[in-house]
Amino acid sequence: MLNFFLNRSKKNGVYERTAIGKLAGSLGLLSNLLLFAGKFIIGLSAQSVSIMADAINSLSDTASSILTLIGFRISAKPADSEHPYGHERFEAISGFVVSLIITFVGGQFLISSVQRIMEPTSIRLSPLLFIVLVLSILIKIWQGAMYRKLANLIGSQTLKASGQDSLNDVYTTGAVLFSATIEWLTGLRIDGFVGCLIALYILISGIKMIRSFINELLGARPTQEEVAAMEQRLDHYPTILGYHDLLVHNYGPKNRFASVHIEVDETWSLREAHEVIDAIEQDFRQSLKVDLVCHLDPVPIQDQQYRHLKKEVSKIIRFVDPQLRMHDFQVKGDLLAFDLVIPAKSAYSDQEIEEMLKQKIEETLGDYELKLAFDHSYLL
Repeated sequence: MLNFFLNRSKKNGVYERTAIGKLAGSLGLLSNLLLFAGKFIIGLSAQSVSIMADAINSLSDTASSILTLIGFRISAKPADSEHPYGHERFEAISGFVVSLIITFVGGQFLISSVQRIMEPTSIRLSPLLFIVLVLSILIKIWQGAMYRKLANLIGSQTLKASGQDSLNDVYTTGAVLFSATIEWLTGLRIDGFVGCLIALYILISGIKMIRSFINELLGARPTQEEVAAMEQRLDHYPTILGYHDLLVHNYGPKNRFASVHIEVDETWSLREAHEVIDAIEQDFRQSLKVDLVCHLDPVPIQDQQYRHLKKEVSKIIRFVDPQLRMHDFQVKGDLLAFDLVIPAKSAYSDQEIEEMLKQKIEETLGDYELKLAFDHSYLL
């Protein structure tokens, strides 16, 4: 059945992100409403706080499915005058709201579970209670698999979070089934304690999801795989001398921008340099779906003094700290100017590095003035 709907979500052989998102939201909405209704009725009849907590958790999942539908619909809107980079980040906003709901629900039922521990009551057990709980676990296993499959098709962090939430629900419903079984077999009233464990699990999951979506909205660093793929494409161009300052900005799963500085021989004509960087930008757009902007850095590689000084300064930098990297090296008379890339966990402060470099350059190369621009990198 799922494959039937997936085939209808294809356009020119490619899965449409919005159609897949709507499909996931719709299937999640229907299954979560069914789970909430079953658990709520059983929870009321059995007077079980853990089952009621699990039922309300399913209700929050219903709200999550609605927000997923809304999020994918809005994120599919094209760019406009107020949002020139599109609306794809709304998918992360909807996921953030879902995580807030999950956290709130966990907090409310932690309170209810503590009250049940202080005033324990027996669960009214029945064969229907066990049937509903077992069916709930099976439905949640299917739901989690469905979310993961669709998330992998379109690379959606929101659907991956929903899939993880479904897996969490398998554990929580399993815990409810466990407490009911223990009371049925031994008469021990552990409903409130199990309710506390479920509530804490929901709270922790919600907080983790909140942090994840906040990072995405603030602008999280690109993954190592993304950076490696971009560097691999740049390495395919042997005519360029090098590249640095690769910056990546995500405005949604399909809306990525990047900028990079490309080093070229300063003897190149402007037309020749433009043709090379234009080819690189088109390559990124076609192969990686990234809008790249290249900045040209002309390098006087024919100048022997320049090559000598750059080589010696590179040695000095490695002597001071092997983790340091240099780019944009320039020689203007007795002035040496360059950018220094500082790793996130440097053993020295900027001032200490500058003082060590000045002293070592003076000892090795003579009386040169030093002009540094510190570039703190968090990708190293």
